[in-house]
Amino acid sequence: MIVILEDLAAAIATRVNIDIESAMKDANFVMDLFGFEDRIIDNILEPEDRQLFYILEEEGMLITEREETTIYDGRSWRTHYWYLNKDMILRYREEKKEKKRKRKDEEKEIASVYEELPDELWFTREP
Repeated sequence: MIVILEDLAAAIATRVNIDIESAMKDANFVMDLFGFEDRIIDNILEPEDRQLFYILEEEGMLITEREETTIYDGRSWRTHYWYLNKDMILRYREEKKEKKRKRKDEEKEIASVYEELPDELWFTREP
């Protein structure tokens, strides 16, 4: 399953309720970090970048996991990872498309009200 930049941007715009231009910037940043991988190590994030990841995790678009390894001196070493939750991203993208379809249908319905009015009514004026 492949998630492209536009998919993530649409998902962010839908779930975080921001305009598509801002969502595109955020999506571009996230996709740049992930590249062609499904997971990245948490250590590459700056604290201010991590805020965006926490927001996306809260919305279900990112998942965190950690691995514990015993190193040579017997201590445990934890490594934290971020994963793209592709299923949720694609589901949210579909929500965005559905909202857009509904909005167009509503606009058509509103426009049809005016089309039903007789032409004479447009020229009448009451004092």
